[in-house]
Amino acid sequence: MTDDVAAVRSSGIGSWPGTDLQEALGIAFAECPELPYLPELPARGSHAQLIGRSTAFLAGLAVDLQPAGWRLTDASGREHRLARATIRSDLDLLEEVAQGYAGLFKFSFAGPWTLAAMMERPRGDRVIADSGARRDLGQSLAEGISQTIIEMRRRLPELRPVVQLDEPSLPAVLAGSVPTASGFSRHRSVDEMEIGETYAQLVQLLSPPESGAPVTVHSCAAGVPIALLHDAGIRGLSLDLEQLTSPDWDALGVAMENGLCVGAGALPTDSTLSADQVSDRVLRPLRALGLDPTVAAQLVVTPACGLAGAQPREALRALRTVRTAAGLVTEMLAD
Repeated sequence: MTDDVAAVRSSGIGSWPGTDLQEALGIAFAECPELPYLPELPARGSHAQLIGRSTAFLAGLAVDLQPAGWRLTDASGREHRLARATIRSDLDLLEEVAQGYAGLFKFSFAGPWTLAAMMERPRGDRVIADSGARRDLGQSLAEGISQTIIEMRRRLPELRPVVQLDEPSLPAVLAGSVPTASGFSRHRSVDEMEIGETYAQLVQLLSPPESGAPVTVHSCAAGVPIALLHDAGIRGLSLDLEQLTSPDWDALGVAMENGLCVGAGALPTDSTLSADQVSDRVLRPLRALGLDPTVAAQLVVTPACGLAGAQPREALRALRTVRTAAGLVTEMLAD
C-alpha cells in the first residue's frame, strides 16, 4: 500500500433497531471505530422517530403531536416534552460511554427542509407553505444544533463532532412535490437560492471554534442537489448509490476534487451483498471518474439508509460488511 492513500472509513447512517441505547452505542463504537455515531431508536415511539426526535433540538419553539402530525404550538405537548427528556438522557449516556474516546463522532438531526415539509404551522398546513415560518424553523434548528454541539464539546473535550442533517424530503421540496395537508395538491417548489442560504447560515453558525463541526447532509432520495449543497458550505454528502445518475456522479466528481467528503451508501438495507460486492459498487464509479486515489480520505462506506427496519442480527451484519468493504476499497485504491 502506498503511503499517500488514507484508509477509507465506514459508518452507519443513524437509525437502529430496538430500544436499548447502551447496547446500540456499544455496537456503534465497536463496529464503526473511525466514525461512531449516536444511534436513533425509532422503536421507542413517535418522540424518537425522525421528526419527533429532532423537535427536541428546536430552540425557542414549542411543538405538539396531533392526529395530523407534529405541529408548532404555543406550548409543548406531552410528546415534545418526552422527546426533550429522551435526548437529555441519551446525551448523558453518551457522555458516560464515550469517556476516553478521542476522534470524530456523528450526531444526526432532521434537516431544515425535511422538518419544514413534514411539520405543520399553528393554523394548519405545512411549514413549507410560509416563507417566514420556514425561516424561523431553520433558525431555531440551527441554534438548537449549535447549543447541543457546544454542550457535547464541553462534556467530551476530545470528541470531534460531525453534524449530519437527514434530508429525505429535500428533493421533493425542490421539485414542488410536497403534498398539502389535504393531499389533493402540492406545495410550490422553494427557490434554490433560499435553500442554499438556509444551509449557508447553518454552516456559518457552526463554524466558530467553540462550536465548530463540519456539516454533512444525508438523503436516500433521488435528485439531491449536489452542487447547490457543496456551494453552500456542506462538507459531506451521504447518498444511496442506487439513486445516483450519471450527471450526479459527474457533479460528485467535481465536488470531491474540491474537498467534498462522500458517504457511499453502497449496501441496500434489504440486501445480503458481500463485502466484495459492496466494495465494487464504490470503486467502479470512482475509477470511471478518474479520481486520484488520495480521495480515499474523503470516503465513508455506509449502508444506503438507516437500519431501524432490520432485524438486530441483520443490522449488525450490515455494519460489519461495510467495514470490511471499506478495507477492500482502501487496498484497491492503493494498487
